[in-house]
Amino acid sequence: MVDNMEWFNVFGLIFIAVIMIPNVVFAIKCKDGFDNKWNNKYVEVTEQVGRLGCFGFMIINIPGIWFGWWSDEAFALYLIVDTILVMLYCAIWIICFKKNSVFRALALSIIPSMLFLFSGIMSRSVLLIIASVLFAPSHIMISYKNVK
Repeated sequence: MVDNMEWFNVFGLIFIAVIMIPNVVFAIKCKDGFDNKWNNKYVEVTEQVGRLGCFGFMIINIPGIWFGWWSDEAFALYLIVDTILVMLYCAIWIICFKKNSVFRALALSIIPSMLFLFSGIMSRSVLLIIASVLFAPSHIMISYKNVK
């Protein structure tokens, strides 16, 4: 199975699709959307570049800068850990949907950051690692600054 994923990662697509579900539900239920109280254009641009890179490189593997999993066991670990992180992310969204708290903000920014970084390391995807390093601190900082 691992060898058949040279350029397209169907599991990455599934993980991205699942973590987007609560975000889409939130967007539909909260028509006003997200109120960004902390305006830092540099951090916001860094977050968006990182986010788009993470979404893209979770799904698309570019040969030469994506080196694949070390072994079938590493691939299995990737699937197990990513599944747990995605389930945890969705559970926190469900449990804390109406609560605007520091815990929710940090959990919902740290978990996807961990998902992207872990996926990049396990799949040895240079661009996913770079995108996650851009995304994680900026996303966590924006989430924290907007809730306190």
